[in-house]
Amino acid sequence: MKLYGYWRSSASFRVRLALYLKKLPFDYQSVHLIKDGGEQHTPEYKKLNPASLVPTFVDDDVTLNQSLAIIEYLDERYAQRPLLPSDPVDRAKARALAYDLACELQPITNLRVLQYLTGTLNCSDEQRNDWIHHWVHTAFTAFEQRLTETAGEYCYGDSVTLADICLLPQVYNAQRFKVPLDDYPTLTAVNDRLQQLQAVQQARPENQPDAQ
Repeated sequence: MKLYGYWRSSASFRVRLALYLKKLPFDYQSVHLIKDGGEQHTPEYKKLNPASLVPTFVDDDVTLNQSLAIIEYLDERYAQRPLLPSDPVDRAKARALAYDLACELQPITNLRVLQYLTGTLNCSDEQRNDWIHHWVHTAFTAFEQRLTETAGEYCYGDSVTLADICLLPQVYNAQRFKVPLDDYPTLTAVNDRLQQLQAVQQARPENQPDAQ
């Protein structure tokens, strides 16, 4: 298995989490999103992923993009340590929690959106940070309410699921941009418990070989 990613990419973080949680060995290939204008834009990488995004995942003759599709592929092909509940209703509810963060929040706070704000639209760093804080608070307020109904030890009951995999990168980003999390006690408690897991520590951005 080979994972093309970037240390601080939320989507790459999600796939690393899934791989480490499932204890699947993989070869990490760094695609630096900033160096030399962004290695994701090189002709070589665009052949692999025409969208010029990370991650890209290769498993023998299978090549996939989009972190959620990669994670569900891993969960279906490698059944050990499942990341979604077996019951269809529980699976749907855990997916909904995951999508609240991966589909609604992450895309509007990722690197290329922030670069467009400060570059093309000439927003100041303060305006960029206001943007991030606004959308994180909007998403986390709703997510906290959902967790009061679904959380046990983790986001959905007492097993780590796709929802937790999607939560961790967004908390990391919120902390990076100094978003106050005092209003989200359930969310922060779940995050704190997740941080105790070895797989989570292995996957954290600062522990990657390309971290700078």
